[in-house]
Amino acid sequence: MALEATSSDLTASERVSAFAPEQSLLVACLLSMSGGFIDAFTWLSLGGVFANSQTGNVVFLGMYAALGQWQEAARHVPPILAFLIGASVAIRLRAPLLCLAGEIISLAAVMLLLHRLPGPLAIIAMSFGVALQTASFRQVERWKYVSVTVTGNLLRAVEQLMSTTDAEAGRGARTMLTVCLMFLFGAVAGAFVTVRLAANSLALPLALLMAALWFCCRHRCLRHDT
Repeated sequence: MALEATSSDLTASERVSAFAPEQSLLVACLLSMSGGFIDAFTWLSLGGVFANSQTGNVVFLGMYAALGQWQEAARHVPPILAFLIGASVAIRLRAPLLCLAGEIISLAAVMLLLHRLPGPLAIIAMSFGVALQTASFRQVERWKYVSVTVTGNLLRAVEQLMSTTDAEAGRGARTMLTVCLMFLFGAVAGAFVTVRLAANSLALPLALLMAALWFCCRHRCLRHDT
């Protein structure tokens, strides 16, 4: 029995290591923390719009339109369109690390130029960059996830908890819940830091994204060398 358990553990470990680095739990956590932070930042700094959460933008767009507040409704249209364009570019490129670098460049530009950019242009740049990353990183180990929201990830966690046929359902549920928790931590950090550092607070999600990019590049280089 002990030998069988050891063999099973090794098999599970081998399956995890077989995934590309961009599908690792570490990268998913870094991207999710960045996602939560960016939504808190844009909500507080750019007038109540979201770069990540297009669900929130759609809700506010519909609500303000129904109330006849067309100027408020219009503020939620640019990030939605920018996200759609960014996702289209990422799907066409099929180059996750290049798209992640694109998000880093977009955020860095906003951080350096925020006080010179009109609000709509800043949110467009951020939503475009976020979409590049979101459309490129959609799997953590063998499970699908989204790094800029928690609804779908919570649903997948429940599905895994209720599964009676998947031998790794417990691991899947823990993975999804961990990703959701990282998004929450990112949002908390985003609110706390943004009110104190304003545009400079974007240095934190930039650091998270750069760490994810470094991790992926490093592991790809190591695999290439071996």
